[in-house]
Amino acid sequence: MKKILNNPNDVVDEMLDGMVVAHSDLIRRIPGTTVIVRKGSPVVGKVGIVSGGGSGHEPSHAGYVGEGMLDAAVAGEVFTSPTPDQIYEAIKEVDSGKGVLLVIKNYTGDVLNFEMAAELAEADGIKVAKVVVNDDVAVEDSTFTSGRRGIAGTVFIHKIAGALAETGASLEEVEEIAKQVIQNVKSMGMALSPCIIPAIGKPGFELSDDEMEIGIGIHGEPGIKKTKILSADQVVDILLEKVLQEEGLLGMENSAVLINGLGSTPLMELYVVAKRVAEKLHEQNIKIHSSYVGNYMTAIEMAGFSISILKLNASLTKLLEAKANTIAFKN
Repeated sequence: MKKILNNPNDVVDEMLDGMVVAHSDLIRRIPGTTVIVRKGSPVVGKVGIVSGGGSGHEPSHAGYVGEGMLDAAVAGEVFTSPTPDQIYEAIKEVDSGKGVLLVIKNYTGDVLNFEMAAELAEADGIKVAKVVVNDDVAVEDSTFTSGRRGIAGTVFIHKIAGALAETGASLEEVEEIAKQVIQNVKSMGMALSPCIIPAIGKPGFELSDDEMEIGIGIHGEPGIKKTKILSADQVVDILLEKVLQEEGLLGMENSAVLINGLGSTPLMELYVVAKRVAEKLHEQNIKIHSSYVGNYMTAIEMAGFSISILKLNASLTKLLEAKANTIAFKN
């Protein structure tokens, strides 16, 4: 294992401290926790939005804490759900009295722990709403999941729900827009090589030099199939064929596209992917309103990418365009 680390068991703690040092104008850390919050939280008159999950997916989720997106992000150990007490601290810290929305990726540990934290907060009199993101169309059940997994499409929920919350909307309104985005965003990914969890020191799965895996999850969960290396265009075509047949995208005329690197994929290759995605959507007379290309939700140093397609309407487009000022997403 070659990594730029000190003690592998301290990597999350040191990473969070480093983020605050580098971006103290945007975020702060609740002492004694793994919670990153928006500087100035709680924001008076605003619904708080909290997300999080295992570390190793940076910039998710702390990279999206700030104006127009999240009010707090809770970090678990690498590929491990954050604990209920940490999530509970985040909820308390960002509640202005208007309530808090929890954005949860659909992994069993995340769902259970966020729900437990919500119960603790509700016992304190805090209003809490929850949405579960399940944008990955590759498989219905996987290693850590009952149902579909939550992957990079989650960033669109952060952005759009966060934008509406900035307007002073109610908890019910913010929850409803988040659910609409979840219904309208579909994703699927692939990998060329595995990643290594620092505390374990060896790859979580194996791929031969001439193999790739279609539909893999962001923790290395099995996908649909392993296959010999295909061209970029061939891979995009396979992923889009499955994504675009989803009911939530039927009748789509306008879209937002997220080409997400999984950690080790050069931008050169991601832009080759973006070119093919644009060609395929153009063939189907689907306009691309916004394109995002880069590392938005990684899997440590996994090589590969995912494609997320969001079906837009006028209200979602306006919220997508709204101001955001976070480490990893700025409008």
